[in-house]
Amino acid sequence: MLTVHKKIVLDEKGNPTEVIIPWKVYKEMEELLGLDLDKNAIEDLKQAKEDREKRVSCKEGIKRDSRRDVKTLFKNTTRENVAKKT
Repeated sequence: MLTVHKKIVLDEKGNPTEVIIPWKVYKEMEELLGLDLDKNAIEDLKQAKEDREKRVSCKEGIKRDSRRDVKTLFKNTTRENVAKKT
């Protein structure tokens, strides 16, 4: 479970207007929510969801995906791109 230590900013009437959290906690939340995913990862997740809903077997999905251009599948996995994300 994620514990969030936060500071709450109040306006002049005492109403909360903003929350300040540590950067490390923000990055953890971003990852948990999937906000750090690139377009290809998001598309892959959407396709996987569609496949589950349509009951597409793993074998069928792999066969379909194997027809995709290999450059498209791995274009974001170069050492430079991986290094940028870490």
